[in-house]
Amino acid sequence: MEALLANKYLVIPIYAWAVSQSIKVLWILIREHRLSPRTFTRAGGMPSAHSAVVMALATVIGKLQGLDSPLFAISVVFAAIVMYDAAGVRRAVGIQAGILNRMLDEYFVQQKFSEKRLLELIGHTPIQVVAGALLGFVLGWLWA
Repeated sequence: MEALLANKYLVIPIYAWAVSQSIKVLWILIREHRLSPRTFTRAGGMPSAHSAVVMALATVIGKLQGLDSPLFAISVVFAAIVMYDAAGVRRAVGIQAGILNRMLDEYFVQQKFSEKRLLELIGHTPIQVVAGALLGFVLGWLWA
């Protein structure tokens, strides 16, 4: 267990995720004056935890293994795919969920209907992805 907890390649990205999710909880507390612990485990929002995790991982690998290592190259490609997905595909799904929810609202007004809302906040804006990436880079650089 001690070796696992000393593994910077694992611990720092997990820490980046926890910091990112904590920022989201604090943001809601400040903006809406309510504590939302469920936000800690939800996807979406500012900053992107996905971006923070993969950027922290790539940064730790780059710092400890070298920027010319194959493992660093793999981690950068992996990070790019995850961040593209967070800002692109998952964002599009969130927009589609919003449209479907509005359609359900319109239908609900006209007839009785047992609706199940779709989760809209599952993707990230490009700013959220960049913020998460910067957070992951800083944490990875400081603690690697």
